[in-house]
Amino acid sequence: MHLSFKVMFLRIWVAFTIVLVVTGCHPRPEHENLREKVLRLNPELKRVLKFYEGDSLKYQAALFLIDNLAFYQGPAKDEMEPVYAAYEVFSTGKYSYQQALDSAARVCGKPKSLNSIVWKEDLDIDPGFLVSNIEWAFKVWREQPWGKNVPFKQFCEYVLPHRVGNEELMPWREKLYYQFMPVLEPYMDDPKMENPAFAAHILLDSLLRTPFYFTGEMSQGIRIGPKIVDWRGGSCLDLCDMLVYIYRALGIPCGIEELPMRGNNNAPHFWNFIVDPDGQTWYFSMFYWWHRLLKAEVYGDVYGKVFRHRFSLNRAMMDSLQAPPESLHPNFRYPLFEDVTHLYATDKAFTLKIESDRFVREMRNGELVYLCMSDRFSWHPVGWTRYDGSASFADCHGGTVYCLATYDAAKGVLHAVTSPFNVNVDTGEMTFYEPEESTEDVVLLSKFGMLGEFYLGRMVGGVFEGSDTPDFRRKDTLFRIGETPVRLCTAVRADSSRANRYVRYYGPAGGYGNISEAAFYASWTDTVPLRGKVIGPADGATGGHSYFNVFDGHTDTSFDYPHADGGWAGMDLGTERSIGKIVYTPRNRDNFVRKGDLYELLVCRQGEWLSYGTQVAQSDSVVFKGVPRHALLLLRDLSRGEAERLFEYKDGKQRFWKIGENKEYKLNKRTMR
Repeated sequence: MHLSFKVMFLRIWVAFTIVLVVTGCHPRPEHENLREKVLRLNPELKRVLKFYEGDSLKYQAALFLIDNLAFYQGPAKDEMEPVYAAYEVFSTGKYSYQQALDSAARVCGKPKSLNSIVWKEDLDIDPGFLVSNIEWAFKVWREQPWGKNVPFKQFCEYVLPHRVGNEELMPWREKLYYQFMPVLEPYMDDPKMENPAFAAHILLDSLLRTPFYFTGEMSQGIRIGPKIVDWRGGSCLDLCDMLVYIYRALGIPCGIEELPMRGNNNAPHFWNFIVDPDGQTWYFSMFYWWHRLLKAEVYGDVYGKVFRHRFSLNRAMMDSLQAPPESLHPNFRYPLFEDVTHLYATDKAFTLKIESDRFVREMRNGELVYLCMSDRFSWHPVGWTRYDGSASFADCHGGTVYCLATYDAAKGVLHAVTSPFNVNVDTGEMTFYEPEESTEDVVLLSKFGMLGEFYLGRMVGGVFEGSDTPDFRRKDTLFRIGETPVRLCTAVRADSSRANRYVRYYGPAGGYGNISEAAFYASWTDTVPLRGKVIGPADGATGGHSYFNVFDGHTDTSFDYPHADGGWAGMDLGTERSIGKIVYTPRNRDNFVRKGDLYELLVCRQGEWLSYGTQVAQSDSVVFKGVPRHALLLLRDLSRGEAERLFEYKDGKQRFWKIGENKEYKLNKRTMR
């Protein structure tokens, strides 16, 4: 869904309200009336239409943009300077985004909040800017060999637009055209270049050969704009925007798909798409660096809904809602997206029918019901229907948790009307979470599960060693790690009783030596680890991820060796000692249970989250007693962080949503530090 929804367009809102009052409570805001009001608010736009009176296609293109100007705005000039400065520092690849933000703040001040930004509406757009944009869009459409296979409607949505989201408005087409056209010029005589998907493949292959930097720390409230092309770093949405600017500057129709909540990961996920002349959707992004273009139907990470961003208002959706915009949830008031779940889920896009006996209150026929996904302990609408004795929602993929809700526009709140339920990814079968009277004690190790814990698998095959020499020429294997760690601190018995002066952790091939903490004990019952002088490879001693972090007592710091192989961290104990126990912590993203933090367990009843108590963790787990069986749960760390995900407790273990959370994520050294 479009990210500028949080700021409504007040002037055009008034115009819509007038139409609603005059024509009744369920009118269709007429396309022509809106156009007339836009032209009245900015009479200079009539000059654009006058300029194109002799060119019917450009005239229609100008109308397409004018008809949708009311739904866009961006920060005024100079409002984003602190953010731009942070991105520029981050793009060097030497700093985390938070470090870059702190550095930029010292020079430019702190970034403004979304509510304090001064916005400039596209209703006030300079006609000259609009004409220049149209001219460049038509130039690349008409000159490129693939242009004849890009229909006018597709051109309008995915080549013509002067902006991508709610970024600061600035020119970009000419600069990017001359910057990236040389990549395609050697292939222009190839007949395959008549297919825009082939041109997209060539361009992406070139772009992926140069470094880029990913982080999930960036805010997604305001888009960065075309400057992101030079900085080549940021969130998955930033990197998607980058490709959109480049592709559209060359006449390749490119857009963005969105997973609104990414299977209860509490955040959306984005990637790029292109549609070829046969109507086939291909997906790609900088984030998926290990492949180029793939068909939509092979995408393996749907889990819920997929929305396609578009520039024009989805008037068909507005018409079908048959309700005044102010009565709708903000996600659906002015929809600048369309549901394309079926393209990705194919035969696994199910119709979900929820019968009346599943509702927790009596429903009125015709009442608007929203299909929601989880946003931590609240719900996020991703679909809608009218209640008619039941509620049916088409094209829903499984592997996630849903809940139905109604919206109170006067108070701006959602009210759950069913218990949450999961949908089987293969069959579409629904299982409702209705807590039972019987209870159980639950032992909890994490508040987020393994999703996003990219580093845990890098310990598999790692080995703890002892030696009588500092170069470990003669090694004694103390313990070899055979499986991915599942908790913050794993305690194991040493496999050898031989005394050694030097001990270390040696990472497996491809593991970058990743480890957060290692502690060696003389016996299994000891609680105080052995001390000594920290040692390690010469090229792993500096920087924010040096081997000294392995023995600093902090589970949120870690060792990250500059090379994939050969990383190790150890200690000189000063004298030969036998090792009876080893406790190790993998490099992690601080979502495991931490000793000393205050935790709260929430239980979902009929869609509402209820607290089942708080406690301070005494170790790397917390135990809550008397928890209802078959309940949907959420663990909150009240001391730090917001990364939390739904889970159920089954067979003595936490089962986090979504399915597939333990799949191997292919992130390389240049994109994920």
